[in-house]
Order: sequence, then structure tokens, then C-alpha cells
Amino acid sequence: MTTSDATTTSGVAAGGAGAAWCDRCGEPAGVGEHLACRAARDLEPPRYCAHCRRRMKVQVLPVGWSAVCVAHGEIRG
Repeated sequence: MTTSDATTTSGVAAGGAGAAWCDRCGEPAGVGEHLACRAARDLEPPRYCAHCRRRMKVQVLPVGWSAVCVAHGEIRG
């Protein structure tokens, strides 16, 4: 599965049935405000899958980034 809308532009996982984790710190998305995560995600790619909390393989390129979860596929930005 390849999706580019798994996260909001602020970086914290978008609401939905499967998006229960913060894609930067890996903690539960519904606990706390994740202000530091939102600020950091303006400049950084996601590090954790928002659906399963697995650490993702991230590649940063001059033209963008890609992050791959072994269970949920790739997202790009």
C-alpha cells in the first residue's frame, strides 16, 4: 500500500481507525499535545508508522523523502 496522506502536514498522525501513534516519537497520538513533534515534522520525515508503531526505513533525498513500513508500505514527501 502506498499512501501520501497517512499524516497531516503538522506531522502528527491523522485521525482514523488505524492511526493511533505519533509518526515522530512513536508514542500514542491521543496522549499529550506533541508540540515538539509537530515543530520537528515541519523539517523532518516521519520515523514511526502511524498505524503500527514500527520504526520505518527513511531515506532523505535532495528532492524529498520516503519512509517505508514493512507492514503498511511507503509514504513520500
